[in-house]
Amino acid sequence: MSDGTGTKGALLIVNIVLWLLQIALGAYFLYSAYMLFFEPGMVNKFNDIGFGQWLRYVTGVLETAGAIGLLIPGLSGLAALGLALVMVGASATEIFILANGDATLPLILLLASVVVAIFRRGDITRFVSRLSPGR
Repeated sequence: MSDGTGTKGALLIVNIVLWLLQIALGAYFLYSAYMLFFEPGMVNKFNDIGFGQWLRYVTGVLETAGAIGLLIPGLSGLAALGLALVMVGASATEIFILANGDATLPLILLLASVVVAIFRRGDITRFVSRLSPGR
């Protein structure tokens, strides 16, 4: 018979690994946002994309907000979901729009964000249920 200690220990380890992943993702997305705002090479990349520089700023703001959200309990799942959507766009841009695009990093970030969103789906459902009328 089990007293449940193994399950609690496994859940604790999963939670610690998730927080480490969230911190790593948050740090990377803050770095990426910094690059979007201040790296001159990004201006050229977004010129190649062809949608204008406004997209660079919007992406930087979304990545900054997502990075911060990853570190806030209760918002981390929603932030990861949002960042996953941003990485869908980044991956598609690298594959279909840029001549010498490389979607490897956006796809890795997409996968990591989806993992966090899946494991933090309880946070997402609690957040969405608070938004529904009649509550």
